Amino acid sequence: MASSLPSLPPVTGTDPSASVFDAFRISIAKRLAEALDSLTLEQAYAGVDYGKKGEDFTVALPRFRLPGKVDELAKRVIDQFQADDFVASVKHDKAFLHFQLNTTSLIRETLTQINHLGNQYGCNISGKGKKVVIEYSSPNIAKSFHVGHLRSTIIGAFLANVYKACGWEVISANYLGDWGTQFGLIAVGYEKYGSQEELQKDAIKHLFDIYVKINKDADTDPEVKVEAAKFFRRMEDGDESTLKNWREWRELSVKKYEAEYDRLNVHFDVYTGESKVGQKSIDDAIKRLDEMGLIDDHEGAKLVNLEKYKLGKAVVRKKDGTSIYLTRDIGGAAERYEKYKFDKMIYVISSQQDLHVAQFFKVLELMEFPWAKDLVHINYGLVQGMSTRKGTVVFLNQIIREATTVMHEQMQKNEEKYNAVEDPEMTSEELGITGIKIQDMTAKRINNYTFNWDRMLSFEGDTGPYLQYAHVRLASIGRKNPHLLPLPPPSEINIDTLTTSAHAREIAFLLGTYPDVVKTALKTHEPSGIVTFAFRLSHAISSAWETIIVKGEEDIEKAKARMWLYESARDVLAASMRLLSIRPLERM
Repeated sequence: MASSLPSLPPVTGTDPSASVFDAFRISIAKRLAEALDSLTLEQAYAGVDYGKKGEDFTVALPRFRLPGKVDELAKRVIDQFQADDFVASVKHDKAFLHFQLNTTSLIRETLTQINHLGNQYGCNISGKGKKVVIEYSSPNIAKSFHVGHLRSTIIGAFLANVYKACGWEVISANYLGDWGTQFGLIAVGYEKYGSQEELQKDAIKHLFDIYVKINKDADTDPEVKVEAAKFFRRMEDGDESTLKNWREWRELSVKKYEAEYDRLNVHFDVYTGESKVGQKSIDDAIKRLDEMGLIDDHEGAKLVNLEKYKLGKAVVRKKDGTSIYLTRDIGGAAERYEKYKFDKMIYVISSQQDLHVAQFFKVLELMEFPWAKDLVHINYGLVQGMSTRKGTVVFLNQIIREATTVMHEQMQKNEEKYNAVEDPEMTSEELGITGIKIQDMTAKRINNYTFNWDRMLSFEGDTGPYLQYAHVRLASIGRKNPHLLPLPPPSEINIDTLTTSAHAREIAFLLGTYPDVVKTALKTHEPSGIVTFAFRLSHAISSAWETIIVKGEEDIEKAKARMWLYESARDVLAASMRLLSIRPLERM
């Protein structure tokens, strides 16, 4: 995109062609470096921060640790200051300098960049040539998709989207709980309670029902667990008759899960699982630990003593010789590195498992795998009180079904709008899912939160439905003003009407911050930053409806400029929603 602004010196780590605010910041940094001799352009750039309300950018002078008093330093910058196409004014306030951007340049450059980059706006190439494996969701086969897995799924999908937006090659992996003694239990239960017909109808539900029944039996009959353990032992030994059923259960469960994920707008590149970890990798891991003198024998079980790292003792092989979760994790990580040669591998696992993950990472480090330093644990708090409105503990599809019904009822209250919606069922489900996701991602991920039906389903305040409503309103402007579309090229749009509006300036400024919001999300691994941005933008748009009018504006030039602002806002709001794995709606 050819900018109409004067050229600037390059600064490492910036890219004005992808983020126009980089150019404005370089311009401020250049003034600082020229006025304060011992300051380099790079150092000055690092000190240019977003200002508080009413200020565009702020520089805290003490951070540069320059000789001389702050007031004198500020005076040197102000004395040399001349307004130009980048910066309109500077003011000194205690230890700070506040810079206001040139409003015309701010609005024109931001909207032109959004127009030019289209759905690539907000993306960057910082991760070019790098590969990340992200393991998330990871439910247990034969157990219905429980709300406990929802957070891992939502956060993992968000991370996959953010890493892609920053140029990384992303492999989304779903590591299923598809192995272990519970399959011995289900197998024993299947012989007693199983039905092929029910299995084909809904494998997950049927296997879960069996699991519940056989567990009840096991409470009164110790023999059930003995049988289950024997059965699993035969599975581990590769006995084909025991593996045949298990394979069918796994396949049917994955099919069912794929449909569930599709509803959530989540997609995996690979469905792997505990069962996929080769016995050789597990044996190699134990052997390597043994050879490195890291294993203690304890009554026939093998463990790694991590007490000097305050991580207790980690069991790597049970007394009966069967593998344990940790050993499979170790073998699995080694296999993944061999297969993908990743630059980073992220595990999205709840904070309840912090100790397990810390032991797992520490053991890999002690085994001297050079890639062990590239593993990252993204943890999160619990969802409390997530049940149907009648108060029963639930599976995710029940929550979605209930949210969909309530949204459907809400939509039907406005008959005219309801009749304009092509697929009310899909729309109400999408609204319900947006409500669930936004409630989940609004707070910092490490916090526990209490699921609240009223807040989730409300069209008021910072909720999912409100966000969809903001997008739908923006989408409707084009439908209501078809005579303005397609808009002329940016250079032919007269933006005078926008430069005199405080609301238009606020919206354009927020739009200009979006590439930085994405970069920050990559650093913090926090969806809440994107959620906050989406709400701030929605509120700014909502405040502008009364003054920045398109429909009924007789001056066609003014109407086109305003339309351009709203179309740009719509594109960026939709991009932020897609980053959160939300499908933006056109009508509701």
